[in-house]
Amino acid sequence: MGSTEDRSEIVFFDLETTIPTRTGQPYAILEYGSILVCPKKLTELDSYDTLVRPLDLSLITAASIRSNGITADKVVSCPTFSEIADKVYDILHGRIWAGHNILRFDCVRLREAYAQINRQPPVPKGTIDTLVLLTQRFGRRAGDMKMATLAAYFGLGQQSHRSLGDVRMNFEVVKRCATVLFLESSQQQETQNNWASMNTSPINSFNRRSTLDVTHPNIIPFSSTETPPNPVESGNAQPGPFHTGPSVDRMETETLQSNEAMVEESSTTTLSNGFSNHNEFIDPDSVSLASITVTVAPFVNGPHRIQILHRNIPMQIHCDAMRIRFGLSPQFVDHAGNPRLNFVVDASSSSLCNILEACDDVAKRFVDFDGNSQWRPVVTRKTGFYNSPTIRLHIPTVAEDTTRWNTTEIYYKNSSSIPCTQHLVSSVAELNSSLLPGSLVDAYFSLDPYNYQQNAGIRLVAKKLIIHTS
Repeated sequence: MGSTEDRSEIVFFDLETTIPTRTGQPYAILEYGSILVCPKKLTELDSYDTLVRPLDLSLITAASIRSNGITADKVVSCPTFSEIADKVYDILHGRIWAGHNILRFDCVRLREAYAQINRQPPVPKGTIDTLVLLTQRFGRRAGDMKMATLAAYFGLGQQSHRSLGDVRMNFEVVKRCATVLFLESSQQQETQNNWASMNTSPINSFNRRSTLDVTHPNIIPFSSTETPPNPVESGNAQPGPFHTGPSVDRMETETLQSNEAMVEESSTTTLSNGFSNHNEFIDPDSVSLASITVTVAPFVNGPHRIQILHRNIPMQIHCDAMRIRFGLSPQFVDHAGNPRLNFVVDASSSSLCNILEACDDVAKRFVDFDGNSQWRPVVTRKTGFYNSPTIRLHIPTVAEDTTRWNTTEIYYKNSSSIPCTQHLVSSVAELNSSLLPGSLVDAYFSLDPYNYQQNAGIRLVAKKLIIHTS
């Protein structure tokens, strides 16, 4: 499957395993499948798949058969993992690995399999977990991020739950998502090319203006003699929506350094939200209200999408030592009844409130907003507590089968130390014990306008949190 010297290809791979039915019961690999992909042409160069006979056939229970259809009779004459270990090592070692939920599952199972035969496991040059990547870049427009759901969204048929079929389906889903995002990016660029004219004339399809021209305390609207910032002329090139940013650099050096760092049930993991450059998060005092603008880009199928910019770069804000007013709230749930993780902090900075309320004003003009939807201000000022405003920070989650975890980077630090080891909390209980009322947190968040089920507004999505500990 390619020479060992040429390691530039991407390997999409997938494992089918038994399903443990009691605590402490191990997984056993039943099938391995992979394809070798040219990263420049996105063509399949080679493939390999094989059924695998576990040493203990009793591990193949009714639960695992229901999952993938692989019975003991199908694998009884197949090679054991030790017999294919050299082949798999040659395929994977030193290449970039790609797959759906591989960091949480497949990578862990591989390391366990090599440990059982006292062999060193292959080490990737980088990893692309498409579950995380597509959640961050493609969003939830297709529903949950299970492979079967994504395949149905693109009309690719049913998921086979067999390694090689799932690998090829995963690869095709990635290509479809990338194409959609490329087209949306092109449409957004076309909108930006007409930015100056949008500032001085009505937008035909919206009859709205494109700059922050609202009357608001401490906001100076653009006058007829001033020129608003032009994203097209700016030297700050914006990445496309499928650009992985710093994660690409991380891919070149990331290794799966410890089995403990990837255990599926562990609270620590190498999985990271590497798609946001935290150097691009700005302090509220550095924001120029006159430089806040909005881009409008239609989806290929669906409503228009807007993005709030500051000096032609997507608005992302960093605030230190925000005091938590209320911890995680179970009040909000998604369509499946799972909790939407969010908590409330004091917005004690007047400059932050001015920025968010200004963004609220301009976003309200662009979101596909109708009289049936209720606009929810991003800054909450309760009656009698006008001078004690709050904001709600949302922690995005992803799901795979029955497991859910957040994708926000979460760190801890005490009053005299720098942030410690990256910590991605995977349970609501652990988050509850960390995000306590009165605690302080450094927050890095984006501003995501939404209009869903008769509610519209701006959602503040936490990309990184640093929780202060005593």
